[in-house]
Amino acid sequence: MPAQIEKWDTFELALRGPDSGNPFLEVTLEAEFTHGTHRVRGHGFYDGDGIYKVRLMPDQEGEWEFVTRSNTPALDGQRGTLMCTATSAMNHGPVRVADTIHFAYADGTPYSPVGTTCYVWNLQGDELEAQTLMTLSQAPFNKLRMCVFPKRYTFNNNEPPLYPFPGQVTGTWSWAQRNTYRTHEPPDFWDFTHFNPPYFRHLEQRILDLRAWGIEADLILFHPYDFGAWGFDRMPAEVNDRYLRYVVARLSAYRNLWWSFANEYDLMRDRTMADWDHYFQLVQELDPYQHLRSIHNCHEFYDHGKSWVTHCSVQSHALATVPAWIKKYGKPVVVDECGYEGDIFMAWGDLSAEELVLRFWLGFTSGGYVGHGETYMNDLDQLWWSKGGRLTGQSVARIAFLRQVMEHAPALTPIVRNDSSAAAASSAGTPHEPGEEIRIISEGSWNAEAAGFHSQDYYLLYFGMHQPRWRNLNLPAGSYRVDVIDTWNMTLETATAHATGRMRVELPGRKYMAVRIQKNQ
Repeated sequence: MPAQIEKWDTFELALRGPDSGNPFLEVTLEAEFTHGTHRVRGHGFYDGDGIYKVRLMPDQEGEWEFVTRSNTPALDGQRGTLMCTATSAMNHGPVRVADTIHFAYADGTPYSPVGTTCYVWNLQGDELEAQTLMTLSQAPFNKLRMCVFPKRYTFNNNEPPLYPFPGQVTGTWSWAQRNTYRTHEPPDFWDFTHFNPPYFRHLEQRILDLRAWGIEADLILFHPYDFGAWGFDRMPAEVNDRYLRYVVARLSAYRNLWWSFANEYDLMRDRTMADWDHYFQLVQELDPYQHLRSIHNCHEFYDHGKSWVTHCSVQSHALATVPAWIKKYGKPVVVDECGYEGDIFMAWGDLSAEELVLRFWLGFTSGGYVGHGETYMNDLDQLWWSKGGRLTGQSVARIAFLRQVMEHAPALTPIVRNDSSAAAASSAGTPHEPGEEIRIISEGSWNAEAAGFHSQDYYLLYFGMHQPRWRNLNLPAGSYRVDVIDTWNMTLETATAHATGRMRVELPGRKYMAVRIQKNQ
């Protein structure tokens, strides 16, 4: 009987082969999967103990056939079939770009990324990782940024339980040696010709754990935060390529996967722009499922307009600039890092909950998407942004409320102001003169307070730090329901159910208010 696997799930073919020599370098394996005229080439990988694997994420129901190709007779010419069945209720497939600047699952279900950052939660041991998963199960996040490699940074100085390569850490470099270290060859205490399969099996399990809660794994492939601890930021060029080939072969058949080529790529001073272009192109060539691809900046943007970039991953606190980035790149904009709610000594990690929620609403009502982070100190140095654990801040509940509002909205377009300074506007926005109308008849005529977007017959206007007692609206033809939203207190009240033409909406004179306008059917 053929194996049965549901659409967009993972089929795994495991074969026994040679375990002598170096299977990572000496053995090649791939499989061709066919469904009628549709073909998918799966790249194989060595999983240790003489076991070789090839994986498939079938995207069409019905019978599939496969045949293997290898330079090793024991692995070559293996044939079989599998049956792809209908999806279960929670399986909507991988996330894709939709309507140019938005996202949707492969089955067409809209998807709005409401992400969080938890860089190395998967390298903290089973107890803390289980606690992180429990926290995520009760949180509003449907995307999580996480690293493949371990990270060395303030509040994160512990060794991981496993390493991606066989070998033994012989010591770490001091901060004073950092610049000298960066001019030297990679460390010699790793065997870069082999991978450590248990390390990657654990990573796979954590990606699947996220999938069980409906969370996309935004996987960071490189980062600069090694500081001489392990040297994974200084691997030779051929090792970088071999590593990318290995992770694509192992992970690409998981539907809840995104590729993020680096966290703060511009801090990896030894990499050229040609290197980053090459990494993108290599993964684009190898990944048969074309998962989403992005790269994250510290200071300088990568050119998100390049064809191999699917969406913009941005670090910035200038949320009012989102419409300008959308216009420039013509792609979805995800502000994955706009600052973190917390109380650490670094300015990026000491935002109040009110400020982070403000930035979320500014980013979403400017037509983009925004990511969360939390950096509250504790005695265990278990800060969520790095290690996971528990969330203690006040922004999470408000972000959950925002997600509910957004998931009831249609695909939206940012409202762009006429003035040329719109792209550089501060989060406070540009104030109106008293009694001035907010004209929402056409896209270019509304002088935004903070941010807003629209679709046909739907508008969402956010006032941010402004606290008006009322605003005048000039509505298009038809009858509209007007709701007043308190984004901090998480309330929604209907101001009028049947508004027409010019009308005045009463507001409470508080910060963080929004107005939603929907045409009655």
